Amino acid sequence: MPSGAALATSPAPPAAPQTPATSPAAPRTPATPSAAPRTPAAAPAATPTAPPATTAAVPSTSPVVGRVAAGEPRVRLICLPQAGGSAGTFSSWRGHLPPGFELAAVDLPGRGTRGAEPLPAGLGTLADRLADALAPELGMPYALFGHSMGALVAYELAVRIERRGLRPPLALLVSASRAPHVPVTARVSGRDDQALLAWLTAIGGIPQDLLRYPAYLRHALRVIRADLGLAERYHAPDPVRVRTPLHVFGGTEDQLVPADQLARWSACAAGEHTLTLLPGGHSYPYTGAPAVLAALAALPALAQENPQKEAVR
Repeated sequence: MPSGAALATSPAPPAAPQTPATSPAAPRTPATPSAAPRTPAAAPAATPTAPPATTAAVPSTSPVVGRVAAGEPRVRLICLPQAGGSAGTFSSWRGHLPPGFELAAVDLPGRGTRGAEPLPAGLGTLADRLADALAPELGMPYALFGHSMGALVAYELAVRIERRGLRPPLALLVSASRAPHVPVTARVSGRDDQALLAWLTAIGGIPQDLLRYPAYLRHALRVIRADLGLAERYHAPDPVRVRTPLHVFGGTEDQLVPADQLARWSACAAGEHTLTLLPGGHSYPYTGAPAVLAALAALPALAQENPQKEAVR
């Protein structure tokens, strides 16, 4: 099972579509009876039409790129992409933000606005640096959302936020990823470019338009390989149980991280935890953005902090 699904995002020349991909996850082990409850696969009702999204200024030292809010922001969604992804991966969310929500998408080192920065050797080091850099972003109610590899980063970030006594998130939202204590069995980062590209193509992780630009394709493969290696090396056999409510999401058609794997995140929760399946495959957050954002907005912890959502009903 791949460890942190990959996605190639497009650079300055031609803008390739933001098509997410995947990374190997762990073996399919049946979920235990205590695993998080499963929510029916049907998508929630569409979120009411939001006020026009506005873009706020971003501090120069912040890893957050392209901050966008729908109306007056009440809840900040700090979003971490999958392997090979960037802040631009979440561009499809911009037009579907629920009223009162702010999208704060993060660029990780080695891509986007941080292309010149080396990726840390370990996911823990990456989470340490993100905890430092994101501390100024935690002044308002917020939630952490991570997709695939980003889910592992979001979890480790939540652990560090608790340890440092910083303002905790309203919720930890993890998507389409193996749980931290589940070992990786299928490693793809060591494959050569041709084999890696074949794997990515098979799982829908490379925009077809990107194949027309060999120079950027080589760059994208380097970023994806580095991210996959980072995720493959990560393993927390005795995971910390976070006190923050843990909500796990996945796609009903995701063959890389099926529901029985998602259920294993229950071992990382000290309290409230849920499992929700939404229509789609591994890339469901991007192909089904309206349903995903409606599901997030409906979570009690986020809805309570967002009176704007109640006002539009």
